[in-house]
Amino acid sequence: MIQPLAYIHPQAKIADNVVVEPFAVIHKDVEIGEGTWIGSNVVIMDGARIGKNCRIFPGSVISGVPQDLKFAGEVTTAEIGDNTTIRECVTINRGTKDKWKTVIGKNCLIQAYSHVAHDCEVGDYCIFSNSTTLAGHITIGDYVVLAGLVAIHQFVKVGSHAFVTGGSLVRKDVPPYVKAAREPLSYVGINSVGLRRRGFSPEKINEIQEIYRVLFVKNNNVTKALDIIEAEFQPTEIRDEIVDFIRNSNRGVMRGFGTGSKER
Repeated sequence: MIQPLAYIHPQAKIADNVVVEPFAVIHKDVEIGEGTWIGSNVVIMDGARIGKNCRIFPGSVISGVPQDLKFAGEVTTAEIGDNTTIRECVTINRGTKDKWKTVIGKNCLIQAYSHVAHDCEVGDYCIFSNSTTLAGHITIGDYVVLAGLVAIHQFVKVGSHAFVTGGSLVRKDVPPYVKAAREPLSYVGINSVGLRRRGFSPEKINEIQEIYRVLFVKNNNVTKALDIIEAEFQPTEIRDEIVDFIRNSNRGVMRGFGTGSKER
């Protein structure tokens, strides 16, 4: 299953049924799970931990040294979950001593020419379209879709089930379940299509919509909106997830609907 023109360090840990195509290079401190396919001209560097049944397409570089001037050669990892597909020329850097690892979850699709920098944490079932760029220390929830050419500032968080439209520059945190677009990045509704596809009931979708109307449409500042949400909505997992995300935002959340919304 390993082509003779590939190079694999003799101490790399490769499952028996991994396929490695010609001209791939796999360094010493690497682990690759069974059923994974490694395309031609892929470079997998020290610290890579790749799960089962992944597909890594030609030209990708996995677990490259962080592009961080503070990095001093510490032993860190880049971890990729099972069933994740990495398309052509993607670069994923390993962690620094901040978090010691970069993580891509299970069942993700990272499309061509995307970049995931050091110490990022990406959840499960995420889709990053072509040329998506993540700076360091970014946290992405489960089921997030980032359209093509999205660029995200370091330390930003994007909540689960969010959708960010193509070409967006993300400077502030994006709460869960929303659609984000425009410049500067703003709330343009909830991700109702994605939620329906994932089995959310109409009642849950309506709850999410009503919460975000208080937060983003009715011209409340963030502190007042959170007080109203906690007072007027019954405690649920969804309500608490949204409130906790916003209260714990260090960078502040993106703009609300239109130009009249106030920031915290």
